[in-house]
Amino acid sequence: MRVSEGNGWDRFAGLVTGRRSWAVLLAVVIAAMAVMALAGSNDSAGQAPVSLPRSAQSALAAEAVDRFPDAGTAAAIMVATRADDGPLTPLDRAALDAALTRAGGPPTVILAPDGRAALGQIPVSAELNGFALTDRIDELRAAVDTDLPDTLRVQITGGPAFGADIANSFSGANTLLLIVTAIVVMALLIVTYRSPVLWLVPLTVVGLADRVATSVGTLLAELTGLSFDGSTSGITSVLVFGAGTNYALLLVSRYRDELHRHTDHRVALRAAVRHAAPAIVASNVTVVLALLTLLLALLPNTRSLGAFAAAGLVVALIFVLAALPPALALCGRRVFWPFVPKADGRDTADQGVWAVVAKRVVRRPAVIAGAASAVLIVFATGLATTDIGLSQTEQFRVEAESVDGLETLARHFPSGSSDPAVVIARSATTTQIQAALDGVQGISRATATGTSADGSTRWSVVLDAPPGSAKAFTTIEAIRTAVAAVPDAQALVGGADAEALDIRDAARRDQALVIPLILAVVLLVLLVLLRAVPAAVLLVGVTVLSALAALGAGSWISGTIFGFPALDTNVPLFGFLFLVALGVDYTIFLVTRAREEAGAHGTTQGMVRAVASTGAVITSAGVVLAAVFCVLGVLPLITLTQLGIVVGIGILLDTFVVRTLVVPALFALLGDKVWWPGTPVKAEAAQPDTAGTPAVH
Repeated sequence: MRVSEGNGWDRFAGLVTGRRSWAVLLAVVIAAMAVMALAGSNDSAGQAPVSLPRSAQSALAAEAVDRFPDAGTAAAIMVATRADDGPLTPLDRAALDAALTRAGGPPTVILAPDGRAALGQIPVSAELNGFALTDRIDELRAAVDTDLPDTLRVQITGGPAFGADIANSFSGANTLLLIVTAIVVMALLIVTYRSPVLWLVPLTVVGLADRVATSVGTLLAELTGLSFDGSTSGITSVLVFGAGTNYALLLVSRYRDELHRHTDHRVALRAAVRHAAPAIVASNVTVVLALLTLLLALLPNTRSLGAFAAAGLVVALIFVLAALPPALALCGRRVFWPFVPKADGRDTADQGVWAVVAKRVVRRPAVIAGAASAVLIVFATGLATTDIGLSQTEQFRVEAESVDGLETLARHFPSGSSDPAVVIARSATTTQIQAALDGVQGISRATATGTSADGSTRWSVVLDAPPGSAKAFTTIEAIRTAVAAVPDAQALVGGADAEALDIRDAARRDQALVIPLILAVVLLVLLVLLRAVPAAVLLVGVTVLSALAALGAGSWISGTIFGFPALDTNVPLFGFLFLVALGVDYTIFLVTRAREEAGAHGTTQGMVRAVASTGAVITSAGVVLAAVFCVLGVLPLITLTQLGIVVGIGILLDTFVVRTLVVPALFALLGDKVWWPGTPVKAEAAQPDTAGTPAVH
């Protein structure tokens, strides 16, 4: 059956594969250059993620702090000890006072109760962030070290130092991420295609798409006010490379199959685009819509990831469908050298190792589906013992002076001395607020530190708990309860621990809201695409099970092998999103081919032929995507390493267990009922078309 000339996909395929398709490629390249020139560089790429919701009490407290006379400054903490861990001498204290003076702080150190450490505060502009903050903290560290006796050891810690160390750890990290990602993709494409030439075409197209996606993200950041920080930029690059390479693999695999049926490579390419493009678009729409649900989140960095990653994947789709086919058309059949496909009419849908696997699966579908599902359930039970939430000192995967300094501080001072909590209340209730604070267990010291012109008083509250710990959160909640009970105080509790608590609570709210929305979006897309209720529900169910298994296994590996104390707050939501949305990619590639084959061969044999046809490309795509996500480990934050572990494991589970075993077995068990309320359409057997017109098959 010939494709109708009025078919939209066929017209598009003709546009990007015809003899004038070079003009489309040229237009895409010119547009890409224009976008990159317009956007410039991403100045926020070195910044730490912005996680605190503006509506949180700690954020409101931070705004209230700006109304005090010393607004606009934050305190870096200098903590000093002797190299021999002995008591500090008067000469040591004099040297430390001089060090504070050189750094621009008040020349007065506070001696620890045990006499073996001292701390001092150095004001830092609160307006600094990113690499500018890093430069300022580096200046302070150089200033305090200058002319310091060898007997003293000095470290700069506190909130500004943490921000600087995060920015510094991202310095060059995204460039390294890009290089490593490109090398990994290159190596896997060479192995997949067994060609020293072909890999250059998709890698060049996807690499250009990544650069354009970064520029689009920079422009979106300027328009929306969202932060395109180092973490968001890194994850977006991984998604663009991973998904873009997957799309390219699917298209090139179909192109290679079509070359066995057509003598004219442009006709074969047109047929490949005609059949692969709808599945690629459906896959892309699924992930993009799932990412856009993140815009409903409270956490700003979560919203940013949703916007920028969705935009990046749209860019990847445009490049793969509009730039890759014209590039392949220009290269011709010999781009597959040395294994150039010949127009021999060979049917690849009923042969090879994947056909053997699929045939064995459908012979005993109940046993295989049950056994594979049991393995996934066992992996998922790892979630039952998973701790969620990393403290401030547990964020880094690399060494940071701010973390070491905080640990030094905790050994000699009350744990919260480096970054006290802040309480702001109406000055008329000062006595009642002080009494309320004095009555809260877990507070080492609560001191009023100033008043503002609008009639508010500020307290510095030192907690007797490690920063970001469960004990610190319990104390913050107790403080909020106590000051809220003071009539007309309008009290606000802020500071680093309060912010960490608010971020944790917002993350839990986001998970409860966004995860069901992600599932609803994926289910809706599958219903529209397949027009089959059982198939859509079944695919969502097994994908969710696979995601839970990956989270369980990933959390176990994260703690047992890598020694990370817990999963970071963002990992469950981001991991679930990527695993469900990207995992459905492969089921879309598989099941759309199975529906195509089922009309002529029945549901069970159609699935066998679909597995045989797509097995190699889906396996290659899965390995590429898993490897690319694992590359996130080159970035310095534990949360990104954990995300790479979880998603990498999940993609491999989906590729080798769900797509290979569970889905074919369940489809074989249900038979034609899986397509209810419709039935597979009986298609005519496709014949080789050497006249130049693509055929439907």
